[in-house]
Amino acid sequence: MKKLIWIVSIILIAFAVWFFFIKNGESKQETYSFVEIARGKLSSKITSSGTLDPVSTVEVGTQVSGMLDKIYVDFNDNVRRGQMLALLDTTFLAASVRDANAALERAKAQYHETATKHDLNKKLFDKQIISELEFLVSETSVVTSRAAVQQAKSSLERAKTNLDYAFIRSPIDGTIIHRNVEEGQTVAASLSAPQLFILAEDLSKMEILVNVDESDIGRIKEGQRAVFTVQAYDQKEFQGVVNQIRLQPQTISNVVNYTVVVNADNEEGLLLPGMTATVDFYVEEKEDVLIVPATALRFSPPEEIVTAYREKMRARFEKAQGDSSNEGQRRGGFLGGQSGNFGGGIPGGLSGSTNRNSFGNLWYIDENNELAMTGVFLGLSDGKNTEIIRGRAIKEGMKVINGFESSASTNSNNSRSPFQPSFGRGFR
Repeated sequence: MKKLIWIVSIILIAFAVWFFFIKNGESKQETYSFVEIARGKLSSKITSSGTLDPVSTVEVGTQVSGMLDKIYVDFNDNVRRGQMLALLDTTFLAASVRDANAALERAKAQYHETATKHDLNKKLFDKQIISELEFLVSETSVVTSRAAVQQAKSSLERAKTNLDYAFIRSPIDGTIIHRNVEEGQTVAASLSAPQLFILAEDLSKMEILVNVDESDIGRIKEGQRAVFTVQAYDQKEFQGVVNQIRLQPQTISNVVNYTVVVNADNEEGLLLPGMTATVDFYVEEKEDVLIVPATALRFSPPEEIVTAYREKMRARFEKAQGDSSNEGQRRGGFLGGQSGNFGGGIPGGLSGSTNRNSFGNLWYIDENNELAMTGVFLGLSDGKNTEIIRGRAIKEGMKVINGFESSASTNSNNSRSPFQPSFGRGFR
């Protein structure tokens, strides 16, 4: 038993020696990772979504009630203005026309009778055979009969119009995009006409109704370029332009939104009504500018590297100027000596932000193979890349530090990378 305990103890001691003296001899040497300052295109944009619709649609209804006897069109049919779309049962409407026509003939006959009697009464009145009251009654009968004829004519016109309404025709040249009825269905005309068909005037022109929240609506302008995608063709980008900003607000999930109308061409016929479009509004675009990845602006070295770099720069400045008090303080202020944090960051930090008159810091390896930092004035940003307006020692193709990469190395001989700065960490 004691022999077993001794064996276990020896194994544990050997493991401890290996762990503390051999395993710890292997350390991770952190090296810098770099990104390149390039020249290219940068844009600031606002992203939202909306629904595709035809630019112009017409709802076709009926002004008379009845049963649908025939339907002549179907979904996606192209129709011409005046073309027959459907026909209501005309049995009762045609009968109404006949009744109105008969009523007109009766009114005309009555008018002829009263007019003839009035002519006779006028001769009798002139000879003073009938009284003035009797003549007045005769004259009134003529006027009444004439009015009855006019009323009968109006009734006949109304009956004919209603009969004509039974023939439902297309009001425009367009495409049937929706049909709500079937043959044999009864439709009832009331204060609001029942919707039978929806026609799109021109599917080669589409519009997107985009909801933009109040925080971004101030940056949307009429005539602005917009690019959008739809799920059916997620690898294809479609072009559009802002046509209208509607002033009627809508509150969606406690956020005030405004409807922005984007017009787009659909010559290929790929865009269909009702599709959901993801729209990018290009607020500002710049060509051929210096850009740097945002990660480089967010990079901040560890505190010991910052302290060593500050002291080195302070000593260099004091040596050059011979004034270690005032000038040293001024240099320290430029280097962010207040907090010891050199990470310039990206003010705003959001996609589509525009960093006017903002400032950042970039870290790099200079020609002496030493860590260095330079301040830069920043411009437009899309969240991933930021425009560099100007900066000391900044040029296209320059590599700047954006983070660390760790690689295992053995320190048993206390070897040192020939590229490692004397005050900090190595770099790749």
